[in-house]
Amino acid sequence: MIRDELFEILRNGESSVVEFKLDRLEPRDLAKELVAFANFQGGMILLGVDDDGRIQGLTRNHPEEWVMSVCRDKIRPELIPRFEVIRQAESGKDIALVRVGRGWTAHHVWHNQHRTYYIRVGSQSREASPEELERLFQQRGGFRTETRPVQGTTLRDLDLRRLLDYFGRVRGQETPDVNDNQGWTGLLVNTEIMTDSDLGPAVTVGGLLLFGGSPRRFLPQAGIDAVAFPGKEKGLATIERTSLRGPLLPLTGPAGVVENGLVEDAVHFVRRNTPVTAGLEDGIRRKERPAYPAEVLREIVVNALVHRDYLLSGSDIELAVYNDRLEITSPGRLPNGVTPERMRYGVRASRNQLLVDVMRDYGYLERLGMGISRKVIRGMRAHNGTEPDLVEIDERFLVRLWKEKNSSGGFPV
Repeated sequence: MIRDELFEILRNGESSVVEFKLDRLEPRDLAKELVAFANFQGGMILLGVDDDGRIQGLTRNHPEEWVMSVCRDKIRPELIPRFEVIRQAESGKDIALVRVGRGWTAHHVWHNQHRTYYIRVGSQSREASPEELERLFQQRGGFRTETRPVQGTTLRDLDLRRLLDYFGRVRGQETPDVNDNQGWTGLLVNTEIMTDSDLGPAVTVGGLLLFGGSPRRFLPQAGIDAVAFPGKEKGLATIERTSLRGPLLPLTGPAGVVENGLVEDAVHFVRRNTPVTAGLEDGIRRKERPAYPAEVLREIVVNALVHRDYLLSGSDIELAVYNDRLEITSPGRLPNGVTPERMRYGVRASRNQLLVDVMRDYGYLERLGMGISRKVIRGMRAHNGTEPDLVEIDERFLVRLWKEKNSSGGFPV
């Protein structure tokens, strides 16, 4: 922000989109103002300025870390504001500018195990009435999660190599010059990988998950927690434990995959932590037999990634390998009235259509959307005669694959 703009804001005073605060305020009070702006049209807080617009300066040693901690610990779902320090706003006095855009969902303050929704009314932030809260949820409900802007992101937060591969090789279309930021922004906005937000063009949730250089920087829930246990139960002893991070899609070249995406990383984790048996095919040729078919593995990983609820920011997808089974658990209930039983019969519904469309472009998903019934259930029956478990538990959906039938010839329990 240039100095003339700053002093114009100070002269005009607080408004529906501007708030003045000293940085000695309590974390809950800062969260309240940011939530109110996010639940309105967005806005800015000038830290280090008193109510009448006089500059008092910053007093905290690390104001940016403090603001980001408040946004992470006191606001649900978390906000990522833009933060800017204006040096020497007056002689020897710095101030900070904290901006948030219009929220893509209804945000609330989380304090003492209690949630409170705030809205902006004129120059005041106050708790929403039941009627106002209902309208807020109705307004925000019209947005698709995967096309909502991730505040603080720009074109630079996308992996240009992966974008060139997708539009050039997969879609077979011309792309802007690598230095043509305006051309790329136009292309990505029109394909929902970016969107025009209140604070300028920003990457969408789906765009960041698919092509982000570091998705977890902005979306802490964008990843897979993978662990392999030596026995049949969870415990402190593990064979391997790792956090899989990065974009969903791989980077490919003329010779094949150059960098893995999350799908490949997850499949490779299972592969190196499950045994491969060897036998003879037709009594002559030696053939290795994995514990779980590659097509089945890839299908359950892809389904977990594209259908999970990315509004639930407190947990990752969980991938657990035991010596008798494999389990993958996605945060969020099944979408649009889908049940595990209906999935077995091939019912089709998606929560994140952008992710589904792009993953189909890469050949990860069937056009008919019947991967669970056709690939997973049929695949495991053909592989070892077992029946996959599809289980919805609270706010999670679990797929369980069995390595083999139990000793009595029936299905494991």
